[in-house]
Amino acid sequence: MHKPGEPEVLELVERKDPIPGIGEVLVKVTAAGVNFMDTGVRRGMFWTEPDPKIIGVEGAGSIVAIGKGVDDFQIGQRVAWVYVPGSYAELIAIPTSALVPIPDEIDDRTAASIMMQGLTASHFTTDFYPIQVDDIALVHAAAGGLGMLITQIVKLRGGTVIGRVSNESKVSIAKEAGADHVIVDSGGNFADEVLRLTAGEGVHVVYDGSGPATFQASLSSLRRSGTFCWFSPVLGGPGVFDISTLPKSVKIGYAAFMDHVHTPELLRLHTKQLFDWVIEGKLKIRIGGIYPLAEASQAHADMESRATIGKLLLIP
Repeated sequence: MHKPGEPEVLELVERKDPIPGIGEVLVKVTAAGVNFMDTGVRRGMFWTEPDPKIIGVEGAGSIVAIGKGVDDFQIGQRVAWVYVPGSYAELIAIPTSALVPIPDEIDDRTAASIMMQGLTASHFTTDFYPIQVDDIALVHAAAGGLGMLITQIVKLRGGTVIGRVSNESKVSIAKEAGADHVIVDSGGNFADEVLRLTAGEGVHVVYDGSGPATFQASLSSLRRSGTFCWFSPVLGGPGVFDISTLPKSVKIGYAAFMDHVHTPELLRLHTKQLFDWVIEGKLKIRIGGIYPLAEASQAHADMESRATIGKLLLIP
């Protein structure tokens, strides 16, 4: 990106090949994940150092060169990563601490699709609020890449899912991911239906990354001592509120996936679990759009239109 702004500020340019430093490897990128946070970076909300800059944080590829001090990875090895700025590129130098090996049974595009959204879903459902058998979860954007993964992991752990989608065309997608009930709502008018579906009790946990428009209704959807998992600051927060006004002794917090994988050991442990679930057929990845790297701006425009389903990838 050469300046903050709309998708057209993204352009394909030639730069010198990066050189891996101490503890780094050079990776040829085969697929880069497009995430909603990337649109916030593009708009100037995050990463406020001077432009131009290469955006993107997630991807998969093969090691083509090794820097000094690296003895745990080899040239030709396939690897994936979840938070390495500069991932919208053909080549990227990456610290080995940020890498996970890709199993032979997993292709690069699947690996690139599962890193950020998969680890985020894992954090939300096993760490921030560990789903228990018979828990009921309200999952916003249930037909999106993250929503489908949250839904599947909730079901794997024995929970029930009420999914919210923005239009009727997404209902079947949410149900395919395992949602037990699906509410169609494009604003914030879903709480009454959630309460009806839960016999007036409300849900144990809400996973809400839809911004301020859904905040109050999500609060109203919780049962006593329920948990509000809030995320995705790109759409804005709920504003200032008095904590003493929170109803029903609910708990609320901002969930950031990096707290789930704050060491290389945890990164590899939780990623291995996701890979194992994919290999065993318990977790299905839906790739909703594949774009050439040169069309990153179109990928951003499509994501922001809310018309996409599943994960978007850029292919150098």
